[in-house]
This record gives sequence, C-alpha cells and structure tokens, in this order.
Amino acid sequence: MSMAVAGLAAGMALGFAGYFGGFGAFLLVGSLGAIGFVAGRYFDGDLEPGEFARLLRPRDRDGRGR
Repeated sequence: MSMAVAGLAAGMALGFAGYFGGFGAFLLVGSLGAIGFVAGRYFDGDLEPGEFARLLRPRDRDGRGR
C-alpha cells in the first residue's frame, strides 16, 4: 500500500470519527493511530527504541539534541 493510500485511509477514518463521534472520538482515533504507526515501525525494524525517545528530548540552542 502506498503512503498516499494509507494517508487517505487515515484521513477518512479521522473524518468519520469526528463526524459521528465528535471531537473526543477524533482525538482518540488520531492518538491511537499514531501509537499504532510507531508500534508498526518498531516491529518492522525501521525504528530503534532509543530513536523515539531522542525525538521527545528538548534541543540545545545550537539545534542538536543533548
């Protein structure tokens, strides 16, 4: 499945959740989708455990991580 089709499916799922379930359902579907995406990347071997934690750390003034 191409990234465009996956993005289309995710957008449609978020749209249906927002329309039928309200804003709370929209946020729930979006956050669970993000968690599923990260878990899928990890289990495919595209993401190491330390890489995601590195993204959450604040950056120094020069733009590099700690």
